[in-house]
Amino acid sequence: MKILALDTSTEHCTVALRLGDVVLLRETRAGQRHSELVLPMVQSILAEAGLRLQNLDGIAFGAGPGSFTGLRIACGVAQGLAFGAELPVAAISTLEALAQASGGERVIACLDARMSEVYHALYEKSAAGWHLLSAPGLYTPAEVPGVDGENWTGCGSGFAVYSEVLRSRYGAQLSKVDGDVYPHAREIAELAQTVFQNDAGVAPWEAAPLYIRDKVALKVSER
Repeated sequence: MKILALDTSTEHCTVALRLGDVVLLRETRAGQRHSELVLPMVQSILAEAGLRLQNLDGIAFGAGPGSFTGLRIACGVAQGLAFGAELPVAAISTLEALAQASGGERVIACLDARMSEVYHALYEKSAAGWHLLSAPGLYTPAEVPGVDGENWTGCGSGFAVYSEVLRSRYGAQLSKVDGDVYPHAREIAELAQTVFQNDAGVAPWEAAPLYIRDKVALKVSER
């Protein structure tokens, strides 16, 4: 399958074009420049492959959780590209993309959500894919859901920013921790392949970000 994927949920801006077993990549640390960088990256990667949008089977994006602005950019770009080319869209969880990138079988996916909170989900891998054990949620690091058993892989920026608290929370249940892994279009494209193979993509206008948090800033009294 030919799948275009993009993610702008963090400070990184990534684009991937999956052509069967071959994956072309574009990535940069964008800061706040995602909106000006992502479309040129898409155009560049399609040009390298010699493809037009109409040649694709679908477009996927990192739906969240993550940066509010970043999620809106990724969703809007995916919708616009897919609408014009009459393609289905797959909204892929950024936390599941973390799990996919982690190399683990039992994964604690955790992204820094700012404001002393984290986005968190638990996954376990099976032959059919990732089984969600705890849905994406917003927690303080000390109150994240517990896990059963051992051999868990902790990954994502939450483990980089709140390493001491999270390592204390999970203790010996953690076999590996990687705080540097971040949601990437490469894994989003890989996860989207199953979605499109099962005809589970949605119409562009039905795609939506997964925000989780209902506010983006602390009040003065909360600071």
